[in-house]
Amino acid sequence: MTHGRKAFSLNASSMVRPIIMVLVFLGSVLWAEVLTPEQLLQLKTAGSVRISPDGQYLAYTVSVPRTADDKPGGAYTELYVHHLKSGRTIPFISGQVNVSSLQWKPDGKALTFTSRRGEDSRSQIWIIDIDGGEARKLSDSETGIIAYQWHPNGRQIAYIAEEPKTAREKALQKKGYEFILFEENLKHKNVYFIDVNPDYTAGPPEQLTRDITVWSMQFSPKGDQIALAATEKNLIDHSYMFQRVHILDLNSKQLRQLTNNPGKLDNYAFSPNGQFLAFNAALTRSDHASSQVFVIPVSGGEAQNLTRPNFIGHVQWVGWKNDQTVLYQAGEKTNTTLSEVTVQDRRHKTILSSVDQGGVIFSAPDYTNDFKHFAFSGNTPNHPSEAFYWQPGKKLQKISDLNPWLRETDLGKQEVVSYQSEDDHTIEGLLIYPVGYQKGQTYPLVVVVHGGPEAHYSNSWISGYATPGQVMAGKGYLVFYPNYRASTGYGVEFAAWGFGDAAGKEFDDIRDGIKHLIDIGLADAGRVGLGGGSYGGYASAWFATYYTEYVKAVCMFVGISNLISKRGTTDIPYEELYVHSGKLLDDMWQESLERSPIYYARQSKTATLIFGGTDDTRVHPAQSLELYRRMKMNDHPAVRLVQYPGEGHGNRKQPGRIDVLYRVMDWYDWYVKDAKPLDGPMPPLDISERYGLELPQ
Repeated sequence: MTHGRKAFSLNASSMVRPIIMVLVFLGSVLWAEVLTPEQLLQLKTAGSVRISPDGQYLAYTVSVPRTADDKPGGAYTELYVHHLKSGRTIPFISGQVNVSSLQWKPDGKALTFTSRRGEDSRSQIWIIDIDGGEARKLSDSETGIIAYQWHPNGRQIAYIAEEPKTAREKALQKKGYEFILFEENLKHKNVYFIDVNPDYTAGPPEQLTRDITVWSMQFSPKGDQIALAATEKNLIDHSYMFQRVHILDLNSKQLRQLTNNPGKLDNYAFSPNGQFLAFNAALTRSDHASSQVFVIPVSGGEAQNLTRPNFIGHVQWVGWKNDQTVLYQAGEKTNTTLSEVTVQDRRHKTILSSVDQGGVIFSAPDYTNDFKHFAFSGNTPNHPSEAFYWQPGKKLQKISDLNPWLRETDLGKQEVVSYQSEDDHTIEGLLIYPVGYQKGQTYPLVVVVHGGPEAHYSNSWISGYATPGQVMAGKGYLVFYPNYRASTGYGVEFAAWGFGDAAGKEFDDIRDGIKHLIDIGLADAGRVGLGGGSYGGYASAWFATYYTEYVKAVCMFVGISNLISKRGTTDIPYEELYVHSGKLLDDMWQESLERSPIYYARQSKTATLIFGGTDDTRVHPAQSLELYRRMKMNDHPAVRLVQYPGEGHGNRKQPGRIDVLYRVMDWYDWYVKDAKPLDGPMPPLDISERYGLELPQ
């Protein structure tokens, strides 16, 4: 019986070609310099990129991961300055340092940043001359600086810091009587004002706001007003759903609310004449991202929505070109664009697109007032984030070269793929092919699901410690990153598919992507894995239980397993209600239970690795424990729970990142690539020899 395939005979001509193909493939893999886990963990990336007011200098920060033997912590952040005319780059602050919130002094003669230095565990504002020298501390806030901005006159700074404890509270704390009165004994984040002297000493701070929490701020061009985003309470949930822009008059010290946006708020900016404010906000309360560009008179009135009708994308940032023209950056499918729109007649024009710039996915810009010099961070499928410079009408210019050795590394080809869902909607995703890919062969497949779901994958560098796509490509995997329905970047209507339908069409789209890659002969149906973090962890748990027949192994990172208990333990309950479920739990008990992976744990035939931090407030660690317990109580033979002490919603410190990378790779190699049986032994529990540490035997 041939089962629909042609019978073959063992003659020389029929055997030579397959043997040659196998030898070519093996050779391409064996001699390829593929990306290793160790190299992935040490990739440097550009962060904040700022252009000087005169357009002569470009300053940028560089994230430098800690080595395995270093003390536990997040990556170091160094500061570099590039002189555009000479092409010279100078390391300004380097080594075991952390530089953030980078800004130029308005006259361009110095740079400021926030940092924790010495014995002071509080983040303070520091300043360093462009001519060099030692950085000097400007602020002395009793609590850490959260955000700051220079006054346009260059002689004053406003900053945001949390209200300090009173003397009474400090005394109670010292005696052990410091208790958490949950969501009640909160401290507001206030705006403070300091004068900066010519010798870079600062006067005492003046408190400008009270009885309200401020999350961000922006000076007006004249410096007589501050626009600030504020909420009634200092809660993460309030920052997600209840931020409204207020105007603070610096002469009268009066505060008035300006915007009444119904949902999420992102950035905002004054027009050059100070008469209007552009802001990036949600269209409706149920819009799960800040998708639109609005303009409102600073004096008050109705906000105008300048977004293109039926825009297939999501606005991510707004600014101004001039008094009549708003600038906005957007994610459009897997690409990034920078566009302008006139306020009066709403004419749109794209002035920069990743499609036309060698595929560089760029950040929101920093630019000079004359609109002639721009600075971005940007990345491509072949290199992580670098610093870029741009002049309108010209090509993006890459300034930094942080990982030159990558040019000698063979990476898997990455491309945009599309397919039809079961209900006939077009879905896109990104596919990384194995290094040494040979057409006509099938490969083990790993699906990487993004979180949110208010996020999407751009056609950029998408490999990280928990999603090591290029490392897996070097080991012979296909790696698929789907932009399922509910993702951003495809318009508000596309994103709204997930509203009130958790684990519905959105996860069906992922299933259909797997089936598509199998049907076109790329993926091996018997060797499929899936993983992701947060909402991607929810998808992982769903495929480990409800859709267990499609995947052999999953890696669930800080994921959701029980929608009922999740709603009672998360720090964003209103965000969950308003932009995800749409109904109170009281009105959907059974529906929530039936969309919970624990409900289907008994039927799981998938090897399940569950992992996350012990201090996660977004998705409580109990979500991991619940799925583990349900599987164990149903005698699941291949489930493992790994917890990382002190980590939150994702691992910040290098020990947890190192362990996740190797443990995830081992899990996929064991159950997907090598297709080991579910009822056999699991991968080794102790993998410490892989960490690169000097350990006693």
